[in-house]
Amino acid sequence: MATVEEVMAYASQNERICPMPGVWQKIYEMLPEKKRVGAGWEPALPLILAAWYEASPDSKARRFQEHLEWAASHGALEHVHQFLCGLEEDEWFHSDHQ
Repeated sequence: MATVEEVMAYASQNERICPMPGVWQKIYEMLPEKKRVGAGWEPALPLILAAWYEASPDSKARRFQEHLEWAASHGALEHVHQFLCGLEEDEWFHSDHQ
């Protein structure tokens, strides 16, 4: 069973920041027990759509890590990890895209 640190290490190989928006949305949909909190969501939504263009690479990386931590604390990290391992390199946003 992978840890959040191991999944983050895999997810940051090759200067990866986070999955591309469509893929990130699929990962978010895998997260169990999401809930409305005020005007937002817990965990917070992925930084996609308009937020994709406004968010810094560091913000994207932090939000993605929050999603991995949520997956770990809700028993879904292994499923998310397997999904990530099946991604092609062009399905990741890389730091060289800045």
